[in-house]
Amino acid sequence: MSLNGSRRKKLITILAGGSGSVKMVRGFASQRTDINVVTNVGDNYWLYGMYICPDIDTITYGLADLLDHDKGWGIKKDTFGFLRQMEIFGEETWFRIGDRDTATHLTRTNMLKNGKSLSYITKWMCEKFSIEIKVIPVTDNTIETRIITDKGDMHLQEFWVKHRGLDEVKGIEYQGAEKVRPNPDAMNAIHDSNLIVIAPGNPLTSIGPMLAIKGIRKELAKKKNKVVAISPIIGNSAISGPTGKYLEAAGIEVSALGVAKMYADVCSNIIIDTKDRMLTKKIESLNINVHDTKIRMTTKQSEDALASSIIKQFYH
Repeated sequence: MSLNGSRRKKLITILAGGSGSVKMVRGFASQRTDINVVTNVGDNYWLYGMYICPDIDTITYGLADLLDHDKGWGIKKDTFGFLRQMEIFGEETWFRIGDRDTATHLTRTNMLKNGKSLSYITKWMCEKFSIEIKVIPVTDNTIETRIITDKGDMHLQEFWVKHRGLDEVKGIEYQGAEKVRPNPDAMNAIHDSNLIVIAPGNPLTSIGPMLAIKGIRKELAKKKNKVVAISPIIGNSAISGPTGKYLEAAGIEVSALGVAKMYADVCSNIIIDTKDRMLTKKIESLNINVHDTKIRMTTKQSEDALASSIIKQFYH
């Protein structure tokens, strides 16, 4: 690890997926710059010969104030001339990438083909977007989230975007997880941090692929008393996206308690919504400290307020 007995400023690290996490990341970034964001790569996808990294891009676009907030992904006010031409050529266009977004994917792909790692490329792109905090892919290897449905298994992007999440979910697999090596920068970020936040992304498709990497889960377990998870569930409904559907398919209770059980080995604190206060004792029985507040982030002000309260309460 990177400490080797030396004194270093303690950092904050956030484990983040895409649309469910970007608001939390933005809130923290508005407070300070000594932050690492370790990002999911399980939903990365090859399309038109380009390597697309939805979660990395959503985080970077969000931090660069480029994100299309209405959709929760892509670049705001983007144009779609590329896709219109692809339609003329008879190609499928279910994955609605804009023209500026395409430039990101094309540049990334060319750099990969020239031997650069995903970590290097992400750091380079953050510099181009004038992003001060570090965005770190959880691994430079390939891990793929596959959704098992009644019509067969398919990539997460195909299930959620192409098929609109309509097929019955039978299960979820993280293909390649057993062979993946964690990014050393991600491991160091966790090791060196005095506060580690599991953002309110989908526990199975945004956070799950990262926890499926043995080194990451093991390092988090070592730092358990520094880890705070934010519930992505209020009542029995997800704050955003198909989280509830995935949890049900995995046989996990769709509640803050269900999420707490998933994270029990890697976190000692969880923040739930005030509406779920009645679950406190059950969650505490898992040896997890419970803190309740309003966790739905609907404005920039609410993003900043939640991040600020977490820093004040847990960053020591």
